[in-house]
Amino acid sequence: MSHVPHELHEEFPEAAEKLHQLKIGDSHFARLADEYHNINREVHRIETDVAPASDEVLEDLKKKRLFLKDQIAAKLAATENTVS
Repeated sequence: MSHVPHELHEEFPEAAEKLHQLKIGDSHFARLADEYHNINREVHRIETDVAPASDEVLEDLKKKRLFLKDQIAAKLAATENTVS
């Protein structure tokens, strides 16, 4: 099990600038990114035993994080298609 945080700039290293631009220019994207960040931090705290939680809670948070990551990836892909 990895105890490394899954920060967005690490998940999408090729899109660091686009992530930044979307965060400041798209309020919906900014909310997605903030929610991802909050859930990701909580997962990391649980995995490193800073915040105890059941396996069910951890798995639910990981599923939410993955859902948000998929939405973020879709938004990145959509902006990629509109730039071309």
